[in-house]
Amino acid sequence: MQERKNNAANDADTSDREIIMSRLIDAPRELVWEAMTKPEHVVHWWGPNGFTNTLEKLDFRVGGEWRHVMHGPDGRDYPSCSVYTAIDKPHHIEFCTGGTYKGDPKAMFDAMWTFEAVGGQTKVTIRLFFPTVQARNMAVERIGAIEGGNQTLARLAGYVIKT
Repeated sequence: MQERKNNAANDADTSDREIIMSRLIDAPRELVWEAMTKPEHVVHWWGPNGFTNTLEKLDFRVGGEWRHVMHGPDGRDYPSCSVYTAIDKPHHIEFCTGGTYKGDPKAMFDAMWTFEAVGGQTKVTIRLFFPTVQARNMAVERIGAIEGGNQTLARLAGYVIKT
């Protein structure tokens, strides 16, 4: 794996700027990995309950872009652009949302998704790293990032069981 500079995950203490969520999914890691990395799958489960997606681009490689629009149940559109910063198949994926590299000051957050094989199941852990404590708190309080993240994991679990 390539060295990651300015990675919030490597800072001594980022706990006041991060959110961690995890879920044990009743599916093998390879299937969960595919659901996260293939456009024909991710479009069906990404986002909190009630959201749908329009995928504009999913270039799954380090430096590749993932652009999509989440359509909320409130009728609003939420465009998103992320850049993949690290990929270690099938163990973890890292991407920067709103920026182009780890630690980019324009980034809304950096995300790390890990996929751990646990028997025939997969433990998926999401770590979101924010540039400031205030940005993290705003994501929790105003956007509902923890509840939304947990709903996203539940939708992923439901999707892979059906496939």
